[in-house]
Amino acid sequence: MRHYPANAPEALARLVAAALLADGGLDKHELDALDRHGVVQKLGLSRQDFDHIVHAFCEDMQAVSLCDHGGPFVLDRATTDQLLAEVTAPALQIEALRMLLDIAAADDRLAPSELTLVSQAMTRWGLQLHTVSAHRDPVIRPLT
Repeated sequence: MRHYPANAPEALARLVAAALLADGGLDKHELDALDRHGVVQKLGLSRQDFDHIVHAFCEDMQAVSLCDHGGPFVLDRATTDQLLAEVTAPALQIEALRMLLDIAAADDRLAPSELTLVSQAMTRWGLQLHTVSAHRDPVIRPLT
């Protein structure tokens, strides 16, 4: 699994990629939510750079996933924790959790794998749902 510097836009984008793929594939509703919520712009990335990070994440997942051949990727707890550990700034953690929730809820159903990702993020970062809604900043730029 690739490593990105703490709080880098790429680290946040990879978490978004994990949310997009958590339920087994890219869903039109989730991609629409990505655009509707301006996620790529909030990350400070071009769409091309974001797409490259999603592709790289898929490559990494082929190497570390617990998937059955031909089945969906399954992130194990340690790998998910590694992804979450790269986001250390509290404001970015709140924004990342908001993005994960927006994507997970986009298709009006929460898959168990999406719930696991969100739950693990909340636990790791010590966040609660009310924290996300209480801190509604229009744009939070990743720290460099």
